[in-house]
Amino acid sequence: MKRIVSVSLGSSKRDHKVEAELLGEKFEISRAGTDGDFKKAIEALHELDGKVDAIGLGGIDVYLHSKNNRYALRDGLRLMEAVKKTPVVDGSGLKNTLEREVVKYLQEKGPFSLKGKKVLMVSGMDRFGMAESLTAAGCRMVYGDLIFALDKDQPITTLEELEMYADRLLPDICKLPISFIYPTGKKQESAPEPKYSHYYDEADIIAGDFHFIRKYLPPRMEGKVILTNTVTKEDIEDLRKRGISWLVTTTPEFQGRSFGTNVLEAALLSILGKKWEEVTPEDYLKLIKQLDLKPRIEKLN
Repeated sequence: MKRIVSVSLGSSKRDHKVEAELLGEKFEISRAGTDGDFKKAIEALHELDGKVDAIGLGGIDVYLHSKNNRYALRDGLRLMEAVKKTPVVDGSGLKNTLEREVVKYLQEKGPFSLKGKKVLMVSGMDRFGMAESLTAAGCRMVYGDLIFALDKDQPITTLEELEMYADRLLPDICKLPISFIYPTGKKQESAPEPKYSHYYDEADIIAGDFHFIRKYLPPRMEGKVILTNTVTKEDIEDLRKRGISWLVTTTPEFQGRSFGTNVLEAALLSILGKKWEEVTPEDYLKLIKQLDLKPRIEKLN
């Protein structure tokens, strides 16, 4: 049985373990949150190194992207470099492949139309593939990178503008501690702060990282669609109570839980048997088709 572990800077209350079968091979897949404790995360990575088949890094990216450039997050690199033997990923490979496929699937077979819909994407720099795909699908986009990461009330409305800000800001932002720009540890357990509500109110679809989405989530969200990745049963019930109509997760459901892209990418990497830097988008796309991976689409209200 292959063992896949996600070491996350997020809350340990979101930990989960499942067994799954992929292409006839059995997997034990688990998440280990470190409550924002960077030292604890390093220690966990050292303990797992060489003892599991692949490791995912949760609650952090190693790389952020613009259209043509890649920027390394200082803290993400520190975590990745703590692992010497076991393959380690951050989920970005699937964000650039699986999430594009999810948007195509919604266009062709989804229960709601994408064309003409107004989308609040909480962070396009974190998911440039999804940002490009939603734009190509005819969505009217608002990117909240400055709002959700920097608490700056300045929406971005085009991919060109997003790319300009990415190339201008990411070299400096990537030097900051991850806790300055992303909810880690106990911040993931805090009640949402009803701020910037008009951006949610004006959108038909709210897309992107769930912790960013939840950060300023208004109490009422009737008729909205959430397009995200990792959610727990408690998250789903909270969204239901707020009036959300549809929940779509880009990663499939395993025993009631949608894990982050880093977890699924770690599993796929272990199947490929390659080093992360050797894997191509075509490798992932081939596996996605072989596994017949589909988004989880759930009507909540």
